[in-house]
Amino acid sequence: MTKKTIMLVCAAGMSTSMLVKKMEDAAAKEGVDAKIFATSTADAHDKLNSENPDVLMLGPQVRYLENDFKKDLSIPVEVINMQDYGLMKGDKVLKAALDLIDKK
Repeated sequence: MTKKTIMLVCAAGMSTSMLVKKMEDAAAKEGVDAKIFATSTADAHDKLNSENPDVLMLGPQVRYLENDFKKDLSIPVEVINMQDYGLMKGDKVLKAALDLIDKK
């Protein structure tokens, strides 16, 4: 199985970094080979070019960017479920990201 690269974007990258840790823990538990990282909206385009993620997940606070990213990218783009984000449910967000990658 190839390594999956999951990119999370939020306003400043702080709250999302906690979610990344929870997602990494869930991936390790489930034996998923994934590189998961968070970045701020300001750095998003640079990271897209340097990291070539398989999927882009947006924090609920930057959902207004969804259509712009979808227009520009050939990878799946989705806003993280607000409840999963608020409760830091890394396993649920990881599953959503992997499902998007599998569907493309």
